[in-house]
Amino acid sequence: MQPMNSSYPATLTFEPPGKVANWRPLVNWLLAIPHYIVLYGLRILAQVVGIISWFVIVFTGELPESFANIQSMYLRYEIRVYTYALFMREEYPPFTFAMTPADSGEEPRLRVDLRPQLTDRNRLTVAFRIILVIPHLIVLTVLELVAWVVTVIAFFAVLFTGRWPEGMRSLVLNVTRWYLRVQSYFLLLDDEYPPFALEESGNTA
Repeated sequence: MQPMNSSYPATLTFEPPGKVANWRPLVNWLLAIPHYIVLYGLRILAQVVGIISWFVIVFTGELPESFANIQSMYLRYEIRVYTYALFMREEYPPFTFAMTPADSGEEPRLRVDLRPQLTDRNRLTVAFRIILVIPHLIVLTVLELVAWVVTVIAFFAVLFTGRWPEGMRSLVLNVTRWYLRVQSYFLLLDDEYPPFALEESGNTA
């Protein structure tokens, strides 16, 4: 497994396959279309829940567990779809919607675990969350552009060799982990500010 440091309350663990079928870069994005349709609806739901959560936390200092479960499900589903569409693995993502912060293990190679903070929330940082997350969004925009270029190069590498170059895969995974941390913070699952780091100490990815 290629883990992210477990100190942050949003983690992505991925076990890369030894090889990926050469034709996967040509079709995985196409096969993922049904999931993108579902994901579009889930994203709207997550945004609505995020807005409601903002008011609830600001006024009560607590995040309802049901809201945290919805956001956890959405983030896990999103990461599963993205890693498949990027031909990092061959297993088709399941159409499952487990409402649990801890990954139930339906995916053999991929885990997305969240640790929502339900009580003792920092109302001040929640109130200004949309401002506090801006520096991360700026950095992520640049990183995602770099990851896109790397993925294009990896497209041809997998097409001809059946393998993701390890360094390229690690970079894309670490950008995805950064994205997961920022999304968890932005959707109000936790109050711990995400680190500005592609790879925290102790990571093997």
